[in-house]
Amino acid sequence: MKILLIGYGKMGQTIAALAAERGHEIAGIVDLHASQLNITDFTPATADVAIEFTHPDSALANIAACLRQGIPVVCGSTGWLHHFEEAKTLTKELNGSLFYASNYSVGVNLFFHFNEYMAAKMHQFGGYDVSVREIHHTQKIDQPSGTALTTAEGIIRHFPSKTSWRNEPAQTEAELAILSERTGDAVGTHIVTYTSAVDTLELKHEAHSREGFAMGALLAAEWLPGRKGVFGMKELLDL
Repeated sequence: MKILLIGYGKMGQTIAALAAERGHEIAGIVDLHASQLNITDFTPATADVAIEFTHPDSALANIAACLRQGIPVVCGSTGWLHHFEEAKTLTKELNGSLFYASNYSVGVNLFFHFNEYMAAKMHQFGGYDVSVREIHHTQKIDQPSGTALTTAEGIIRHFPSKTSWRNEPAQTEAELAILSERTGDAVGTHIVTYTSAVDTLELKHEAHSREGFAMGALLAAEWLPGRKGVFGMKELLDL
């Protein structure tokens, strides 16, 4: 495949290395610091798919540019989901292809799956409060992380006594606390904790490297061409 990389930070560089190992070609790199190319320089004849990992402020514009060029796009940027409905609408209008995940790790998406199951069971038996903790490197801009938000949304859907989240300790029983930490070069850790008067249960995912995220994004990029619509890891992994 010919892959257009949009963003060439740590994730973009890891994706490029893994893509080469899997026999793919990097059609080009669009990055504020690494190249002078633009998305409009590419068409379906020169790029089979784009993989976008940039900044919350630029993600929607990058997605829109890919869709208008007719290039399927896999987006891994977080912190822009208040514009997600716009992206979905544009994808439909242009009969395009958009794949979005807050986290591309296969392990994290299994974590999401088990998180929802656990929330339903814990609420069923009662007596527990729940909170979310996430730890990332100091360069991560958005807070809480997209993965933490997806985790929180899964809990709220299946744990009815929690109706909203707060990015600090909860002020009411109905609030789900998301506690964010930024330290060193931490790749990403997410912990869901249930506590009662008698015990504590935790569900935890800790990433050891960025390769798991990069591999998931490449799997999505290999899967997306030829499909029309908006997709995510549930469709890719059949969860």
